Amino acid sequence: MIDIHNITAYQQQTRVFNNFSLHIGAHERMAILGPNGAGKSTLLKLIDRELYPLDQDDSWLKLFGDDRVNIWELRSKIGFVSQDLQEDYTPYTSALDVVISGFFGAIGSHGHLQPTPAQIALAKEQMAAIGLVGIDESMFQRLSTGQKRRLLLARALVHKPQALFLDEPASGLDMGSGLALLTLLRSYCSTDRAMIITTHHIDEIIPEIERVVLLDRGKIVADGPKAEILTSENLSALYQTPLRVTEQDGWYRCWHG
Repeated sequence: MIDIHNITAYQQQTRVFNNFSLHIGAHERMAILGPNGAGKSTLLKLIDRELYPLDQDDSWLKLFGDDRVNIWELRSKIGFVSQDLQEDYTPYTSALDVVISGFFGAIGSHGHLQPTPAQIALAKEQMAAIGLVGIDESMFQRLSTGQKRRLLLARALVHKPQALFLDEPASGLDMGSGLALLTLLRSYCSTDRAMIITTHHIDEIIPEIERVVLLDRGKIVADGPKAEILTSENLSALYQTPLRVTEQDGWYRCWHG
């Protein structure tokens, strides 16, 4: 699904990746874990074509087998949820228009993007599926943070993408809203579509995640099956502080140790 080989990429004037490589197969469920500044969000922006790597020999970023991707076609294959996306929406966009905008890869409603009756019906169906009923005309700014994040999840899922990318999905949510969102993500894993979560909290890594990549300052420091990667030794080194890791029923927790 994603083949990144030997790329160099900048975020403004800062070089985030240098000779960076990563392969993500179709249907994989993986988490990319790392501290702030590790490059997690930049990586997702490269995949979403918000950023581009430097053009250099023996270097490529292929999405779905192609290094030249039609943006509109890409938007139909992937769904994104992030706090940055949440902050980009104008406060007066209606809840229904937020979800509908997922069909067009747009932020908010635009006069030249007219949804069909079928698309409107699908948007309402997706909102109902994640428990957002009766708020179609509510303005985005008046919704709770939990409702906004679930609304962006509905937007990401409305066109039935092949892969879902989530950048710190529970960031800024209270405990109840965060757990509700993670429960929704677990239900998504009943399909054969891919899921990639970036986070710096291991308790956001749902049991269905199978592979974990540890990222630090633009470099992969560990990559493999979740149980082998989420260890006290690995996380203590990643966060440069003594940590103890425990697992129960597929959920991982850590504390200062």
